[in-house]
Amino acid sequence: MDITHLEQLSSATLLGIVNEKLRLTCNDQAALFYEMDIDKQLLDSKLAEIGYHYDPLSNQYKSLK
Repeated sequence: MDITHLEQLSSATLLGIVNEKLRLTCNDQAALFYEMDIDKQLLDSKLAEIGYHYDPLSNQYKSLK
């Protein structure tokens, strides 16, 4: 999947997409970036806007709360 206009997606929509991808097909964050051709800094900043960060133990983006 190629998300060419990542900045145009809402953070909540993006969260759902990447967590589903991590759950179903990507073994880690690096695989997610490769498979979806996503810029790490842009993804992390978009998800930080809604209080989420990557948790390597669960291989999911989780709430900081």
